[in-house]
Amino acid sequence: MSFSSWRRRWAHQTPAACAAVLAGALLISGCGTTKEDPLSTVAVEKLYADAKDDIGAGSYERAIKTLERVEGRAAGTLLAQQATLDLAYVRYKTGERAEALATLDRFIKLNPSSPALDYALYLRGIVNFNDNLGILGRFANQELSERDQQASRDAYQSFKQLVDQFPESKYSVEARTRMDYIVNALANYELHVARYYFRRGAYVAAANRAQTAVKEYPQTPASEEALFIMARSYERLELPQLRDDAERVLKQNFPQSRFMSDGVQDKKKPWWQVW
Repeated sequence: MSFSSWRRRWAHQTPAACAAVLAGALLISGCGTTKEDPLSTVAVEKLYADAKDDIGAGSYERAIKTLERVEGRAAGTLLAQQATLDLAYVRYKTGERAEALATLDRFIKLNPSSPALDYALYLRGIVNFNDNLGILGRFANQELSERDQQASRDAYQSFKQLVDQFPESKYSVEARTRMDYIVNALANYELHVARYYFRRGAYVAAANRAQTAVKEYPQTPASEEALFIMARSYERLELPQLRDDAERVLKQNFPQSRFMSDGVQDKKKPWWQVW
């Protein structure tokens, strides 16, 4: 229909009829623009709520995808920060430790003044702390102190940063407790290695690792046996002055030391020996 024909057709219509037609047209047009904006606050908050529901239900994989969408859509907001922290937590829960740490490192770097920075440091410490030995470790009776301690050192640094920067944080109390545990684990690791070398006749290496345990972790229970291993190692190396020095420190700090009579303690069975 040409414009002139359309004009002639509607020229004879009443104003009321024209108004009704226009109103209908506007209604149809309005329906076409009321679709919810995916970037609106309401839409993003609903998306985040869905992610939290998935986390609560244990649907971690779906929660990860949803949280990634929230991060992108709410960029620059506190909600995006919360989504990032939740994303790190869920990745940790699903065993994606490296991805969880990368997410936390990114958060800490990009949000140095975030009100949730203390929690980010705490969570990074928890991810590294990870004292779960797994099925093989439990089956073989392996101790935490017998494994490589780099993750423990990383956890300690995160907890220390938390305690130093946020001494009043609700997470700092637990962080201090875990720091004490880690220090003992690190000392026991050095002692474990020193004991290993001593039993195999590598006395120089044994003395060095025992000395590390004493110098770096002087207030831990491991110091007692470490001093004894130092003394016995120097004795085998025919270094009487160093032996006497180690024994003197041992007797001063542990006058009733059982190691002076019992010697280096053997475990009932090595962790790797399961038969």
